[in-house]
Amino acid sequence: MQPLTAPTLDEIRAARERLAGVTVRTPLIRLNADGAPGEVWLKLENLQPIGSFKLRGAANAMKLAGPAGVRDGVYTASAGNMAQGVAWSARELGVPATVVVPDHAPATKLAAIERLGGKIVKVPFERWWQVIQEHSFPGLGGLFIHPVADRNVMAGNGTVALEILEDLPDVDTVLVPFGGGGLSCGIAAALAALRPEARVFGCEVTTAAPLAASLAAGSPQTVDYKPSFVDGIGGKSLLPEMWPLASSLLAGARVVPLEEVAAAVRLLAERHRVIAEGAGATPVAAALAGVPGARKVVCVVSGGNIDAAKLCAILEGRVP
Repeated sequence: MQPLTAPTLDEIRAARERLAGVTVRTPLIRLNADGAPGEVWLKLENLQPIGSFKLRGAANAMKLAGPAGVRDGVYTASAGNMAQGVAWSARELGVPATVVVPDHAPATKLAAIERLGGKIVKVPFERWWQVIQEHSFPGLGGLFIHPVADRNVMAGNGTVALEILEDLPDVDTVLVPFGGGGLSCGIAAALAALRPEARVFGCEVTTAAPLAASLAAGSPQTVDYKPSFVDGIGGKSLLPEMWPLASSLLAGARVVPLEEVAAAVRLLAERHRVIAEGAGATPVAAALAGVPGARKVVCVVSGGNIDAAKLCAILEGRVP
């Protein structure tokens, strides 16, 4: 496998042109929170057609593959949001899509995959993680779209940064949910070219924080992973191919407890009528906890695909 490199600014700008009419230019709004340190802004990627930023990367990669590249269909490994991005794009291109999902994938996301015409293959978490590591699943044909470690996916994700800079040119800190690094590294690659003084932090939860452990150790680490309602981020380890990018592009990791993420989900719903899934609210929790030296902070609310029962529990003051 060739070493994975970050997308260039030209590739990210080309992705933006390619995604015109496919993705939404999402708004940036000021967070209304008592005692929030500095200015905190919300980049509302939960307003994408599939409820997640993942459409940017999936659509860009599939459009670049061209009709010949996707003729035999596409497949991915995803807990839900990348699956929807791939299924949505496949439906638009008129090709079949298959998704390998972990057995704890939330019902809301599984229903959305099927609604978009995707076929689901459910496997145990360990087997699902193996697909992520190996970039393939024996028995499935077509083009594999990796949810994280794909230069074209990261280029699509990097278009988020172009919009942030247009709306808040003097941003100094961007907080991004960290699942595998595809979103944070895509955003950081664009900012490194256009506003290198801005820092990008990957945000994780205490029950699954491989980025923080890897940065502390200076090499990719495997951690004790515990499933939670924050299902869109947090794996058992940092992918080795993503380590050179994450360690060089990101300023660090911010780790928050599940209770604070639930409180952030509740705050977004009550103050802004914004529905965020756990992963999408994690940067907000990190911002409210404070980031040293941060004055103008953007939190990427990555998605809003949360099970209704979990959202109800959070709104009642509980942690699902």
